[in-house]
Amino acid sequence: MQELMKAKAKELLAGGIVQKVLAWKKGDFPQNPAPAFFADESQLDEMVYDKFCAANLAKFMVEAKKEDGKTLVFLRPCDTYSYNQLLKENRVSREKAYIIGVGCEGVVAVEEMQGTGLLERCRVCTKINHVIYDELIGAETVKRETDDAAARFDRVEEVEKMTSDERYAFWQNQLSKCIRCNACRNACPSCSCKKCVFDGDSYDTEQKANASSFEEQMFHIIRAYHVAGRCTDCGECARVCPQGIELNLLNRKFIKDINELYGEFQAGADIEALGPLTDFNIDQDPEPSSF
Repeated sequence: MQELMKAKAKELLAGGIVQKVLAWKKGDFPQNPAPAFFADESQLDEMVYDKFCAANLAKFMVEAKKEDGKTLVFLRPCDTYSYNQLLKENRVSREKAYIIGVGCEGVVAVEEMQGTGLLERCRVCTKINHVIYDELIGAETVKRETDDAAARFDRVEEVEKMTSDERYAFWQNQLSKCIRCNACRNACPSCSCKKCVFDGDSYDTEQKANASSFEEQMFHIIRAYHVAGRCTDCGECARVCPQGIELNLLNRKFIKDINELYGEFQAGADIEALGPLTDFNIDQDPEPSSF
């Protein structure tokens, strides 16, 4: 797969069809490849594609929109949903992208530099087909059937079964770990505002607030509401969190509730479909506050 991808990238660069390539680059260790732009063929020797390529490249296409010429980007099935959602919100340019969908067998979780099995998001992944692409490489030969998609909301249901006091304590414990590094926001495809409200200098929110209750009551709760109905459940927020906060639980709670209240909906699956929270019908749709 990796060599096929490199060969295609060299072909498109040499032919002038694309001006740069967005893929994964070798890191300091084999287990930490990082997203990278490649401007010429010689740089592609550093390109990798393996079981440790965890980063969702769709978010980086926001920057590619600002550059001249086309960018070749390699997207796995789950990444194409994120790209579609960004396209729907006019944050990326389809004309400036050459999308090659690549097969995916899931990403290996890494703890203490050792492979320890698939990431949780991969074990319960429901997005095994590409929803947007110009061509495919290995989409059929390198394909993974989800291990247990039915388990997607198991952890959410565990938290739902807690008493209100237990839930408060759980989230207070989780969110108080936050150091406001903004890794979750920076990696999240749904967080693509040109300037985040929390970066404004009108309030004491630009850095981690001195008040210990800030994270529990403000930043992550507001961010979860911001991506509600738009989150594709790519899991990047939880993956990049250096504190190990279960941030994807907040997003999945919203996804679960939206599915139950308004019908099954997958963000990024259809760029023409209105999101359930922007297509509310006062005569037909239930009012969440009545439950």
